[in-house]
Amino acid sequence: MNGKLPKAGTIEIAPSILSADFAKLADELAVIEKAGAKMVHLDIMDGHFVPNITIGPPVVEKLRKHSKLFFDCHLMITDPRKFAPIFIKSGANNLTFHIETEKNPAELIKALHDMGATAGVCLNPETPVKAIEKVAPLADMILVLTVHPGFGAQQFIPEAAKKIIEVREIVGPDIRVEVDGGIDPQTAPIVVLYGADTLVAGNAIFSKSDRVAAINAIRQACK
Repeated sequence: MNGKLPKAGTIEIAPSILSADFAKLADELAVIEKAGAKMVHLDIMDGHFVPNITIGPPVVEKLRKHSKLFFDCHLMITDPRKFAPIFIKSGANNLTFHIETEKNPAELIKALHDMGATAGVCLNPETPVKAIEKVAPLADMILVLTVHPGFGAQQFIPEAAKKIIEVREIVGPDIRVEVDGGIDPQTAPIVVLYGADTLVAGNAIFSKSDRVAAINAIRQACK
């Protein structure tokens, strides 16, 4: 298992399996690994914080047996502190929680580090960057959502993407800035220009019959 988050500054495409074929997830992971992806994005939804339910620890545990990819788990759940140990035990490498759900984010970041995982903090489109200003330097990655959380294949929100500029100014060059929502060959260059180095893409990859070509198209667009 690759437990290390790639060094900040290198552009990484993190395919989101939310848009993948759930009947063939192990095969999907093998394909994106073949395409050179180092990370895979797992959207964890509880039906409470967001109006959708996706996967839980048992699925993460099963997938871990089939892949050495870095498991980037986005916890769209109301109680990330409660479930974090279970996801880490199941094979998650990074856990990103929403700043909107946590009263003491610095404490949770430390707890995740103590459990051997890296820690990410996420901003909803409506949440101002100042909400994470104090804790952002403690995290390993900041996730800026450019769609409303809960469902894939949504339209990119340009104004939300502009927050990447402010986030990058706060965290400097050594912390990853991730962006998720409507990322494709057209929007990827925009967010990279703003300062993102970790691009989550779901529909733009898994709606294509050739996943490898789709990943390469986004990667080339970033250049």
